[in-house]
Amino acid sequence: MSALSERLKLLRSMRNITQSRLAELLEVDPRVYNRWERGTAVPQFETVVRIADILQVSLDELAGRQQPSQALKIHNYELHKLYQQVDSLPDDEQKALVLVIDSLIKTSQMTAQQTSAAKR
Repeated sequence: MSALSERLKLLRSMRNITQSRLAELLEVDPRVYNRWERGTAVPQFETVVRIADILQVSLDELAGRQQPSQALKIHNYELHKLYQQVDSLPDDEQKALVLVIDSLIKTSQMTAQQTSAAKR
């Protein structure tokens, strides 16, 4: 097993992402990704850069030259990409987005509480 394959598995696991989900985000066949983690194949450099972006790590972390950072910003890659774009929105649109997100979270929490209470 190569250093890259070991790091792929470690970093993917740290982020609670399945092999198939990471393959989907990379737009590759899950069997191809599996070969990368097993060390029987190596991704192209452009793909390695995309993997680092998705896992929110540096290339040095991915290559094993630097310890992996525990400070993960956002677990969901798509949310992370959107989050990076939100800062460029005008203030009034950011405020509207905060209201929408807050509403979704409160609704989810209330549903979870109701489900928990119904199970008792």
